[in-house]
Amino acid sequence: QVQLVESGGGLVQAGGSLSLSCAASGRDFIGYAMAWFRQAPGKEREFVAAIRWSGGDAYYADSVKGRFTISRVYAQNTVSLQMNSLKPEDTAVYYCAVDWVGIGGTWFDPPKRKYEYWGQGTQVTVSS
Repeated sequence: QVQLVESGGGLVQAGGSLSLSCAASGRDFIGYAMAWFRQAPGKEREFVAAIRWSGGDAYYADSVKGRFTISRVYAQNTVSLQMNSLKPEDTAVYYCAVDWVGIGGTWFDPPKRKYEYWGQGTQVTVSS
């Protein structure tokens, strides 16, 4: 059974940094894509970033491009999201998600894909 556990959220001032982690367990994630989404109060959940577990390009929402970095830590079976230059509009609950996308490098539409497994989320609050 796949389990995803996020950690690293908290309160930070605008301009600061936070690093989120998603600990993944339950199977070998070769062939899976790992993604981060977020949901602010009163808003729909939105795509933040994604990457294949086996490597390759990372994908980002325009709103976070150049400020956030998604990466894999194979030894710990985790996916991290380094968030720099945080803004109040980054305040949200951040969720980790995974889905099987296959071994090849075909396009898997990271923002629109219906990810099968989700974590419980971690709160990020950026004060102005």
